Amino acid sequence: QVQLVESGGGLVQAGGSLRLSCATSGFTFSRSAMRWYRQAPGKERELLVAIIASTGDTTNYADSVKGRFTISRDNAKKMVYLQMDSLKPEDTAVYYCYAIDYSTFPARNYWGQGTQVTVSS
Repeated sequence: QVQLVESGGGLVQAGGSLRLSCATSGFTFSRSAMRWYRQAPGKERELLVAIIASTGDTTNYADSVKGRFTISRDNAKKMVYLQMDSLKPEDTAVYYCYAIDYSTFPARNYWGQGTQVTVSS
């Protein structure tokens, strides 16, 4: 059974930091690209950052979080993280972990259930 379980969300003041974690199981993590998305109320889900499996190279897709959010992974623990610094009220959203498992053909995609992040001004 595939599971992606996010944790680490909560309420934080503007300027603060949070570290989100995503614990995974049930698929080939070591061959999966991992991403973090977020969805604010009334808005579409937004791709933030991604990290590939082989080299750990990262890509930032959202200008709004460049220089503030960092994705990382631990293949041994099958975990992915999102370090969020200098948080702003506009970062308030539900944050989702997402996996693309390339060990199968075609690749399979999985979502976590999300964790709420609320940034107060």
